[in-house]
Amino acid sequence: MFVLHIALQGCLRGDGVVYGITADTGGHIRYLLDLVSASAQDRDLARIAVATRLFHGPLGAAYAVPEERIADKVTLVRLASASPDYRAKEEMHAEVARFAENLVAWIGAQARAPDLIHAHYADAAAVAALVEDRLGIPFVFTAHSLGRVKAAMLGEAVLRPDLARRIATEEDALARARLVIASSRDEAEVQYAGYAAYDPGRVRVLPPGSDLARFAAACPEPRVDAAIDRFLADPGKPAILALARPVARKNLAALVRAYGESPALRARANLVIVAGTRADIDALDGDMAATMRELLVLIDRYDLYGHVAYPKTHRPQDVPAIYAYARAHGGVFVNPALNEPFGLTLLEASAAGLPLVATDSGGPNDIVETCGNGLLVDPRAPGAIAEACLRILGDTALYARCVAGGARAAAAYDWDRHAARYHVLLRALLAPEPPLRRPRQLLVCDIDNTLVGCDAALGIFRRWRSRQAELAFGVATGRSFHSAMAVLEQQASPRPQVMITSVGSEIYHLDANGVTYTADAAWRGIIAAGWDREAVRAALAGLDGLAPQGPLEQRALKLSYFGDAAAARRVRARLALAGLPARVIHSHGRYLDVLPEAASKGTAVDHVRALYDLPEQAVFVAGDSGNDIEMLGARVQAIIVANYSDDLANNAALKHSYVARTAHARGIIEGVSHFRRMLADVG
Repeated sequence: MFVLHIALQGCLRGDGVVYGITADTGGHIRYLLDLVSASAQDRDLARIAVATRLFHGPLGAAYAVPEERIADKVTLVRLASASPDYRAKEEMHAEVARFAENLVAWIGAQARAPDLIHAHYADAAAVAALVEDRLGIPFVFTAHSLGRVKAAMLGEAVLRPDLARRIATEEDALARARLVIASSRDEAEVQYAGYAAYDPGRVRVLPPGSDLARFAAACPEPRVDAAIDRFLADPGKPAILALARPVARKNLAALVRAYGESPALRARANLVIVAGTRADIDALDGDMAATMRELLVLIDRYDLYGHVAYPKTHRPQDVPAIYAYARAHGGVFVNPALNEPFGLTLLEASAAGLPLVATDSGGPNDIVETCGNGLLVDPRAPGAIAEACLRILGDTALYARCVAGGARAAAAYDWDRHAARYHVLLRALLAPEPPLRRPRQLLVCDIDNTLVGCDAALGIFRRWRSRQAELAFGVATGRSFHSAMAVLEQQASPRPQVMITSVGSEIYHLDANGVTYTADAAWRGIIAAGWDREAVRAALAGLDGLAPQGPLEQRALKLSYFGDAAAARRVRARLALAGLPARVIHSHGRYLDVLPEAASKGTAVDHVRALYDLPEQAVFVAGDSGNDIEMLGARVQAIIVANYSDDLANNAALKHSYVARTAHARGIIEGVSHFRRMLADVG
């Protein structure tokens, strides 16, 4: 397989990238270089090329070199476009047509054309679309950051022409790309959702990795320590560290305000801001000069001299030692960005042993939920930022829990795992395996603790599934589509033909390409009738013992809470009193979901059964917990795996179910075999 990446923005080079040298030389370049490095380890990947702009000027002669070898199978190719000079992303639209022409010519000169293109940022997707029109090469798309998110972040009611153009280009990219690769659930489910071309079934969440070993092993360096300490009157205090390019969306000014307006925080800690590399503020690119001036004005306004360090420069290899400085001083890492598409610095800081205070907008939601390594805050509330820092610094048990959570980051965010999933998806796009059009049987099972939970059992299930030529395989889960898909792909599960997600409130069907999915609009229309989400939410607000789950768990047709069995009874009573029809599902003793009355895993399975025109005896369902009760109770051929919870085996409504002697996916196979034998005996 030959993969061609396109990335036009910033100053891209194979090594020695000077992050922050321009406003557009940031995280997407780090992402791309780490991705191709991990991809190159795949022996079946024959070649990788990265195409970027060639330009001349004061930023350095390296960017005018036509070709640069990055690794054994990886080449960086620089091609001319309309302008010979460096261009900021706001000007990049004018470079697209000429760059695409030159890229088509370059491809024509190769011994073999790329099998697939991966476009990074929307301007690269515009190039990829032109190449696809000419040469028929499909492309996938990674946005890295989005114009609509920026517009919302800046509070722009009327879009600037450059931002409106960017959003239109992103709409085209979402409409044209064969697959969209996101870094977090927030990106996949919230950030993209504002686009007319948004299609959740064509978005996959593949969290990036990071070379976290060098951060975990980081040690302080005297030179780095001295560069920070020279600013500080009392260098021994804990360090509140921020490391980011000085651009408006990184919101460093809010952190200075939080520090300046909190006497308690000033007394407790120093503030260290590592904001890129600068020789002269006036020479900084884009809005970086204005941002640095704002920081200096705020430092002066709050008279923070001796309390704030803001070194002029650092080398990329200094970054681990900067984190180690903050760790050695018992500090905290803060990312106050207005929106952070992912947040690699959070992983680095966490691996280095620092607790986190992070924006609640974007990828940090996923990182903190996965690792339990910090606190999320509203980035527009300086008081909340200061309070979170004080809370961590003042609670030794919380500090220790956050530090311990950092050890989980390396396992959860790994480039080799990312590349393995990425390559499976690319190969599947190039060699489609379409779903069964007319299956003779349907198996639908829960995911957590039913299909997955035992690696050995899932391996047996994979082999068994490969022999079931006429069986359509589906899952039914409380997870969202993207959360479920991420778990299934991480576990190398067979790809489901149908996905019933969000406790039955959403259904997705596998497309003919065998990779992407299409939401079942008919099902949505059926269950939405009579559902008044806002009225239900308002009726349950403040109910004793009921706490909302996180924002990502709330869906248009599902409200999710934490609550015990008594809370579930109060919810049902409150909704009945308010005359609001809804279905309440309680599971695992603490999860409580409120759905439209017609929605459930069981009704969703019956909808799919009808679509496939299958008789009842051709459907098998399997589950393990309370949120599977309705699905198991509604089907004749119901399987309860041996590792069940919520006392399923003794539930009166499930007396007809087969209780397997084996657990997890083995129990599914055992149950299907049992019912098939029964059918054979009857026949």
